[in-house]
Amino acid sequence: MDLKSMKNLAAKGKMSRRDFVQLAMAAGVTAVAAETLFVKAVRAEPKKGGRFRMAVGSGATTDTLDPATFPDTFNGSFGWGSLRSSLTEVAPDGQIIPDLAESFEGSDGAKSWVFTIRNGTEFHNGKSVDSDDVVASINHHRSEESKSAAKSLLSTVADVKADGKNKVIVTLTDGNADFPYVVSDYHMPIMPAADGKVDWQSGVGTGPYEMTKFEPGVRGEGKRYANYHRETYFDEIEILTIIDVAARSNALSAGSVDFIDRVDLKTSGRMASGGNVDLAEVSGFAHYVAPMNCTMAPFDNKDVRLALKYAIDREEIVKKVLLGHGSPGNDNPIAPGVPFSHDPATKHTFDPEKAKFHLKKAGLSSLQVDLSAADAAFAGAVDAAQLMKESAAKCGIDINVIREADDAYWDSVWMKKSWCLSYWSGRPTPDLMFTTAYASGAAWNDSFWSNARFDELLAAARSELDQVKRAAMYAEMQELVADDGGVMVLMFYNYVNAHSKAVGRPDLIAPNWDIDGMKITQRWWFA
Repeated sequence: MDLKSMKNLAAKGKMSRRDFVQLAMAAGVTAVAAETLFVKAVRAEPKKGGRFRMAVGSGATTDTLDPATFPDTFNGSFGWGSLRSSLTEVAPDGQIIPDLAESFEGSDGAKSWVFTIRNGTEFHNGKSVDSDDVVASINHHRSEESKSAAKSLLSTVADVKADGKNKVIVTLTDGNADFPYVVSDYHMPIMPAADGKVDWQSGVGTGPYEMTKFEPGVRGEGKRYANYHRETYFDEIEILTIIDVAARSNALSAGSVDFIDRVDLKTSGRMASGGNVDLAEVSGFAHYVAPMNCTMAPFDNKDVRLALKYAIDREEIVKKVLLGHGSPGNDNPIAPGVPFSHDPATKHTFDPEKAKFHLKKAGLSSLQVDLSAADAAFAGAVDAAQLMKESAAKCGIDINVIREADDAYWDSVWMKKSWCLSYWSGRPTPDLMFTTAYASGAAWNDSFWSNARFDELLAAARSELDQVKRAAMYAEMQELVADDGGVMVLMFYNYVNAHSKAVGRPDLIAPNWDIDGMKITQRWWFA
């Protein structure tokens, strides 16, 4: 029997470890190599069953089940990736594919989009999904009083209407070739509706798991939904909020959970060397940032912002905080690998002379500013802030690091304090990233930056179907953000997570958001 046949039998549970190793050794394979081949074969075949427990370094007592307010990966992986579905999704290879919709089609220069709902889909409460649910779910983010993070993404939507029970027509004021990506956003799942209003309070959705428990800032639990439209494997899931990275690591080592995100990079090697834990590292679009509020002094002065950009030694932060698991940023949030990514001509590398030059242009000989930080922003954020303080001191800039409490950091610090540390998972297209966080007035424009030329280009590029012209527009936008913008993109970071070797995973892990595109509970399995 050849090795390929043996691996197939092992994957299907039809060959024991002992028989596999003995036969492989007889074929000339070493005992160690045979053991490795057996483990890989067994883990490669998805199997149903078990309770999957994961711990993440996000979540707060202020969380709700309203997807319009979802701020982080706890909410995204539970309230969206586990409980609900969007019309479309970004596949692990970056392509946009149907999800709750079975098809989508654009016309009229990408101003009109028709979404056909997947036949036979049901909500967890047994209600069939129809076009009224889709219309209400999109409009949930469009109302005058909406505070949804997705509101800016839908600003060009002129009309959403049902065309029968299984078709929805979305009409835009301007063409948007990326609109199918827009409706894949984790803030925009489809929810059951009545009289034009969605029910988000119950957590009922069309996702792979039906909610059984939700304790904000503590846990979310669910059981497999039998009528989900795709294959899933776990019988039950439990997603825990454990903000402290050491406590998360200990929970995995002790076998209390099967997966953790945001591994402590200082101890990741030791964790993986124990024999029971594997690391899962993905290079994606995610980046750590330091947004400056451009409406508040001194950050309302472009030269002050530039002085700070040149005063930070990003190479040192990547080396000491990321331990090499990433790369320095250059104040452009569009990661290499994203379509239309452009490397700005000006490089904001550590340069005390340029920092002092821009301080002088701002009419200053020195500068003192507060920087709020907590490891809730990202693992190692406080250390990064101290490194920023040290390098800035060489440029005549005194950064006063304020260590904030982890709990409720996103409610009391982010977009509240004038300068803080934060993170972005990135987006699979420039339009999504820019519309969410850089367009004037966007709900999550955390630097409160406004640039008329940028806004003009953003609208024009969205509807431009000539790819060469579109690329030139996005290149100019990236130059504007890097040079004039208020977000200091410190570094792009790899997602480094850890899991028990009892867990199986796909060969290709999605890079668009952490935790396999926040869909780990429907894509992974127990070996």
